[in-house]
Amino acid sequence: MLMESNEIGDKKMQQYILKNPKTFNMKDIFECGQCFRWNEQEDGSYTGIWKENVVNIKKEGQDYIFTGICKSGNLEEEIKEYFDLNRDYEKIKKELSKIDENMKNSIKYGEGIRILNQDLWETIISFIISANNNIPRIKGIIERLSKEYGKKLEFNGKEYYAFPTPEQLKDVTVEEYRKLGLGFRDIRLYETTKMIIDGKVNLKQLEQNPNTMEVREKLLTLSGVGPKVADCILLFSALKRFEVFPIDVWVRRVMNDLYIQNEDETKVNKKQIENLAKEKFGDLAGLAQQYLFYWRREA
Repeated sequence: MLMESNEIGDKKMQQYILKNPKTFNMKDIFECGQCFRWNEQEDGSYTGIWKENVVNIKKEGQDYIFTGICKSGNLEEEIKEYFDLNRDYEKIKKELSKIDENMKNSIKYGEGIRILNQDLWETIISFIISANNNIPRIKGIIERLSKEYGKKLEFNGKEYYAFPTPEQLKDVTVEEYRKLGLGFRDIRLYETTKMIIDGKVNLKQLEQNPNTMEVREKLLTLSGVGPKVADCILLFSALKRFEVFPIDVWVRRVMNDLYIQNEDETKVNKKQIENLAKEKFGDLAGLAQQYLFYWRREA
């Protein structure tokens, strides 16, 4: 991957060019279910927010042009970190493609997927919100939450809002969450925020702990975090634990259709799927899940 970066106009606005990457496709990355703050624009570009960064990505030829504002002042470094650009996805895809034809076909379909390094706190709250929910509604709730309590950012003459920090949410009541359309999740957000503020769960310690099962057990103590949400947090946040295999209705269906082939899909239990995933995909189970899930859901 060749890269270029430069400032344009106002020093706050920067541009970064990712030249002819082998593993990078906006639709694959932003529509595979891992994130909720990226939206397609009328011209086919995508605009998204992470931390206090607002960025638009446009494809020109084989290159990707990133234009945006960046709190740290180094858009290139922020993009490399967030999009996990230093990881060799070509090597990963070759390794997974050797497993079987299903993996080979799913990788061919979603060859541009990269797993983002998302902020741990934002990922926790986002996936609590995602429980028994659909993507447009999840996006709407997160947007309202950010607009109400997050920091205002300006980009291209428009207002955007950073995801609120635990401190910005510490005085928000259950009733106030409910007004944002959270439904039964309002108490979950309230309780989890309180646990983080009170230090019952230390996010920095989670990030520094190499033992995935210990981190998972700690995540499961948070209100609204069950096994599937915990695994999504482990995989899609900066924790970046590729060995976990989040299981929802879609994933159970995919694994049954392709591998287990039980006539009654509802009789396929999670432990059976987890054991199969570990046996077949090993430490890359989470990535295998994303390719299979995206392929079967979209195609």
